[in-house]
Amino acid sequence: MTDPHTPVLEARGLERRFRDGRLDVAVLSGVNFVLHPGDQTAIIGASGSGKSTLLHLLGGLDRPTAGEVRLLGTDWTRMSEARRGHLRNQHLGFVYQFHHLLPELTAAENVALPLLIRRIGSRKAREEAQHWLGQVDLAHRLDHKPAELSGGERQRVAIARALVTRPSAILADEPTGNLDQERAAQVFELLRAMNRSTGTALALVTHDVTLARELDQSVELVKGHLKQSSLAAASPAPQA
Repeated sequence: MTDPHTPVLEARGLERRFRDGRLDVAVLSGVNFVLHPGDQTAIIGASGSGKSTLLHLLGGLDRPTAGEVRLLGTDWTRMSEARRGHLRNQHLGFVYQFHHLLPELTAAENVALPLLIRRIGSRKAREEAQHWLGQVDLAHRLDHKPAELSGGERQRVAIARALVTRPSAILADEPTGNLDQERAAQVFELLRAMNRSTGTALALVTHDVTLARELDQSVELVKGHLKQSSLAAASPAPQA
C-alpha cells in the first residue's frame, strides 16, 4: 500500500535539453513537481511547451538532462532500463491519446498483458482483466478485438489496462484528444471516477482547459518553466 505521506512522483530541478547539430533547445528548465496519493492534477500549456516531455520524464520513459525524478521516494532517473521497466509495471499506469492496443488480442487479453509480464498466471490475469473491464462498463466486450470496438470503447480498454496492476498513479497524455466531445467527456469522467474510487493519483496532460478546470489542481508549462495555474480549485502549489 502506498504511504499517504510519501509523494508518488516528485521531480526536483528537472531539465531536458535536446541537441541537434548546433542547436541546443531547452524544453524544461528547473521544473519541480509533486504528485501525492489521490491527487488529480492537470498539466496544461501551449503546443510544444513540453507537456508530454515532462510526463515521459515522470514516467521513466526518458532521462532528464539534469535534476531527478523520485518514484515513491526513490530516485529512478539513473537506474538501468530493466529496473525502471520493472518499477513502471509495478507502480504506474499509462493512458495515451491513441490507445496502443494490440490489434491481434481481445480486450481481455490486452488488459491482462501487464499482469502476464509480471508472470502472474493466465487464469488470475484473466480474472483481473474481467474485473477491470467490468469497472469501465465493458464486461460485454471481453472477447472483442480493437477493430470491433468504438473509439471510446478502445480508450476505456486502455484505461482498464492501466488500472489492472492497481498502480500508485496513472499518467495520461491527452487521453481524450482523439475522441469527439461526448466520448471525451465519458472517458474523462471515468478517469476521475477511478481516481476517487481507488485513490490512484492522476496526472493528466491536456490542451482542453475546460477539462483541466474539473480537476483539483492544474499546473502550466510556460517557456520551459512550471507554474501553478489559476484554472482549477485552489490547492497547494507543486512548484516551489
